[in-house]
Amino acid sequence: MTSLKRATLLFTVLFLITGFVYPMIVTLAAGFLFPNQAHGSLIVDNENRIIGSTLIGQNFTAPQYFQSRPSASGYNATSSGGSNLGPTNPVLLELVDNRKNALQKAGVTDPIPSDLVMASASGLDPHISLESSLIQVPAVAKARNLPEEKLKALVLAESVNSPFSGAYVNVLSLNKALDEMDQ
Repeated sequence: MTSLKRATLLFTVLFLITGFVYPMIVTLAAGFLFPNQAHGSLIVDNENRIIGSTLIGQNFTAPQYFQSRPSASGYNATSSGGSNLGPTNPVLLELVDNRKNALQKAGVTDPIPSDLVMASASGLDPHISLESSLIQVPAVAKARNLPEEKLKALVLAESVNSPFSGAYVNVLSLNKALDEMDQ
């Protein structure tokens, strides 16, 4: 009987420590040390309204904005995931062709990088390559009636160079900076 009491006591103590005390300490420490990340890396506009997160991609379809990487989940964070379509699947090939045609219709003329026509594994990737941003500059500049060089400078200022994944741009941050430029 003493073994059962000890086991129950040990279970209760460990349950309280691992189920409540430890998570509370980690949550409080994260909120104190990394408040932006602990609260979802949210981006706010000039009126202090939440417009998104630096961690979750959004769909931009208006010609005056840079286009995001396609999403197999419809940019829905509750159901993230890839399409699971193989490289020779006719459905995937049709999707890629439709996306390519839409970009060309929007004014993108250069060879189109794969991250603008193929969805990421999560379907929520908020970044596109620097190359994908730069080939959209002429179309966005035309839609906003801005000089291409000014827009190119903004893209380069918003880019991040990673030794692991190369240069990339957060599309929401870039489009927010673009809107702020107009003000």
